[in-house]
Amino acid sequence: MDNLNLKIITPQKVILAEMVESVSIPTYRGEITILPHHVNLFSLLVAGIVRIKSSSKEDHLAIGGGYLETDGEEVNVLVSKAYGQDEIDHDIIFRAIENAKNILKISKDKKERAEASMLLRHSIVSLKLLKKRRHRTTTV
Repeated sequence: MDNLNLKIITPQKVILAEMVESVSIPTYRGEITILPHHVNLFSLLVAGIVRIKSSSKEDHLAIGGGYLETDGEEVNVLVSKAYGQDEIDHDIIFRAIENAKNILKISKDKKERAEASMLLRHSIVSLKLLKKRRHRTTTV
């Protein structure tokens, strides 16, 4: 079976570099799935969950905004941040969500509200990632 060479890169480091069967990723127009031999594509990415399928497992990562480029053989994902379930603290996420909601309720400052809104969006993405099953093994 054909595979894709997937690279997920943040400004700090290469998060992932491996051969995969497919990758599903959130774009500004909705989620897309890249398979081997996909048409050339350059797309704007939004914060969300990336689903990575290989022959024996399915993994998930949360990403911040960024860009995707593919030629059907390689998929390069350049994002502001990327992290897995092991890097999320459940209690911190719930506190961040509550704090952001409180700021949005009471603050009149545009900058403070924008920051709280961004924190809320990223915290919700982290919460969704926590709800995904870890490293699911797929049966063929």
